[in-house]
Amino acid sequence: MLLKNRNLFGIKDLSVEDIMAIFEKAKEFKALSRSKIKKNSLLRGKTVVNLFFENSTRTRSSFEIAGKRLGADVINMSVSTSSIKKGESLIDTAKTLDAMKADLYVIRHSQAGAPKMFSKYVSGQVINAGDGVHEHPTQALLDGFTIYETGKKFKDLNVAIIGDILHSRVARSDIYLLKKLGANVTLVGPATLIPDEFKSFGVEIENNLDNILGKMDVINLLRIQLERQGDSLFPSLDEYHNFFGLNDERLKKMKEDAIIMHPGPMNRGVEISFDVADCKQQVILDQVENGVAIRMALLALIIEGSE
Repeated sequence: MLLKNRNLFGIKDLSVEDIMAIFEKAKEFKALSRSKIKKNSLLRGKTVVNLFFENSTRTRSSFEIAGKRLGADVINMSVSTSSIKKGESLIDTAKTLDAMKADLYVIRHSQAGAPKMFSKYVSGQVINAGDGVHEHPTQALLDGFTIYETGKKFKDLNVAIIGDILHSRVARSDIYLLKKLGANVTLVGPATLIPDEFKSFGVEIENNLDNILGKMDVINLLRIQLERQGDSLFPSLDEYHNFFGLNDERLKKMKEDAIIMHPGPMNRGVEISFDVADCKQQVILDQVENGVAIRMALLALIIEGSE
């Protein structure tokens, strides 16, 4: 099955059938990544450009590994040394790159909607690797795939997303994906970090973490994004950890088969204690591994679908 959309701007673009097709394709590519020979030639002769206007370790490196394992030529553009720093507009950058005939662009940008605007000026496909506080669809897909691999059923699955909801594009994409697949989502955090707009997302909102821990099948912790915050939205990091951090005492209140997730990078001692970050219920490194498999699946399905 090939994706019906030639670009991926957000989870809203995908049907349930699309999502499950991506998961099934990712299973194949995860097996490839675990084999002795980790490459194939599926995208041989194709060019993928990673264009990151914001810093990234996991997303950028996993897209690079994904493209290379599929045999594509992968170009990582450093925005700090590009013409963009000399005042070139995003539109002119798109037109310049389009003249070089790349097949697919992976874009992370601080402005919501930037990947969609970029796509209007290139003939190749575009994948959104995070735009402002809009969406981060590939993170949501790898989160969903990580849950899928545990054998848990999405229908009526209880998932808590905890932390900096206000600044999180991951939270938005995760909500869209989980709700599409039939899960129940509860947002947890201080009221200052959960804006009223989320009441329309069909989620529950809770300001006391201890009230919901025993009911949840999945705990997804979000990083406190201090770089995106202006005025302080809570008194201190220590106080945040006291009220919303996952520690040993709170771990004991959880279901024994509940899993703990985190999109990274983790702030140990803030949203998660040092010990809990390495406990047997966490699947954080599984998420990292699955990020490569999901991005391989997307590159393959989108490029193949464009043909």
